Amino acid sequence: MALSRIWSAFIIIALLVAGYHFMFNKSRDDIFGRMVTGTSKDDYKFVSILDSSSTAALSKEMKDYGYILQKEADKETKYIVTNPVTNDSALKLQSKFAGARIVAPDYIVGRKQKPMDGVIATCTTAVNICIGLIGIMALFMGFMSIAERAGGIRFLSRIVGPFFSKLFPEVPKGHPAHGHIMMNFSANMLGLDNAATPFGIKAMESLQELNPKKDTASNAQIMFLCLHAAGLALIPTSVIAVRAVTVGINGTKAANPTDIFIPCLVATFTATMAALLIVSFKQKIKLLQPVILGWVLGISAIIALLVFFISGLNTVGVNIFSEQLSTGIILLIFFIIVLGGLYKKINVFDAFIEGAKGGFEVAVKIIPYLVGMLVAISLLRTSGTFDVIIEGIKTMFAALGADTRFVDGLPTALIKPMSGSGARGMMVDTMRTFEPDSFAGRLACVLQGSSDTTFYVIAVYFGAVAVKNTRYTIGAMLLADLVGIITSIVVCYLFFG
Repeated sequence: MALSRIWSAFIIIALLVAGYHFMFNKSRDDIFGRMVTGTSKDDYKFVSILDSSSTAALSKEMKDYGYILQKEADKETKYIVTNPVTNDSALKLQSKFAGARIVAPDYIVGRKQKPMDGVIATCTTAVNICIGLIGIMALFMGFMSIAERAGGIRFLSRIVGPFFSKLFPEVPKGHPAHGHIMMNFSANMLGLDNAATPFGIKAMESLQELNPKKDTASNAQIMFLCLHAAGLALIPTSVIAVRAVTVGINGTKAANPTDIFIPCLVATFTATMAALLIVSFKQKIKLLQPVILGWVLGISAIIALLVFFISGLNTVGVNIFSEQLSTGIILLIFFIIVLGGLYKKINVFDAFIEGAKGGFEVAVKIIPYLVGMLVAISLLRTSGTFDVIIEGIKTMFAALGADTRFVDGLPTALIKPMSGSGARGMMVDTMRTFEPDSFAGRLACVLQGSSDTTFYVIAVYFGAVAVKNTRYTIGAMLLADLVGIITSIVVCYLFFG
């Protein structure tokens, strides 16, 4: 029910904001078209009848927003920029190219909206995501099937059972769900998104078998998803890689792309601990138990050792280490699973095929859930809702006399719970606009690496097991996200001033 209300609120708010822009903001008069069909760079070709310096400044300012300056008008020209708009030259040009519109420079400047997909393209994107998942789901669920038949999942469940039995008291000791959850958490920590999703869906299916109310999220499912969405990752590989290649508007790159490693680790660890505390409080789970404390302290010690080791490497060393660690562990898992299957004398290939079939079915099943969620998020983005929120936050903190540099990095945080690719694009845009080594650029990177995509996770994981009543899952996830955002801001001020 909570998910239904939030989904409805997203759509209503987006349409109200779009309606306001359409009525009172003349430069956003195409807002409804943007929301439905999206925009592309080819839609914004323009010619200018201004002086050369003004034309050059306008072209530079609007280049990143999809506006292409033409030397001469043609049938693809959309705008003729002049001041005043009654300019005779502009009127003559328009009579020749009736499809072009005469506008003032302020009109163009007021349309600083990044090219993005509308709801139609978003539907296609959602289906493409699921199609892309089919092969990955089939691969990992195939190997998971071998591991289950060989007894590997139950073996892993016995190892983590003492710890997980305290966090998931409704799950019997030695249940395969413990092994599936552990595989998901391990993939997450190594930054293996492609592996984490199949393992996570398998964990949800195992927990669903124990769920007495099939359409309502169980306590165990809520605990698992909240910890998963907190996104504890030991090495923010993708963030470091993007920082290394992104060039700012002044042509500079990050002097040290790995300088956000420790802040990311602190933020994501804090968010994970927050999720654990929030859900444990709600479910009345006592955390001050020797087993739980031992595991938490053990993981903390591993993180501390990793920080010590990574801090002694240069950028190339960090990239090589993270890549080899993640890919090497995946191949090692495949090797151990196949070896275990042969040792147990099971038909390894038949077991793989049987599991792979399940992966295909799950990938297809989540399409409606993903389409619905991504469409609502697309409406929020294209309507300018996020812009309104950011401006409101900046105005509030400026009125309080506080430093507002952090606000320029917040778009990544606002979009991250809804879209991983959208947040990645926003992170890149922030680094380009403010420079990779600016406070806003670094903060955007830390925010990108501090949590997972909350609403995507909810749509995919609950959709895979047809759970409709998510109870307090969304509230707990968003609260943990908020803790991660606040921690990211504080840590960035400590590290980067």
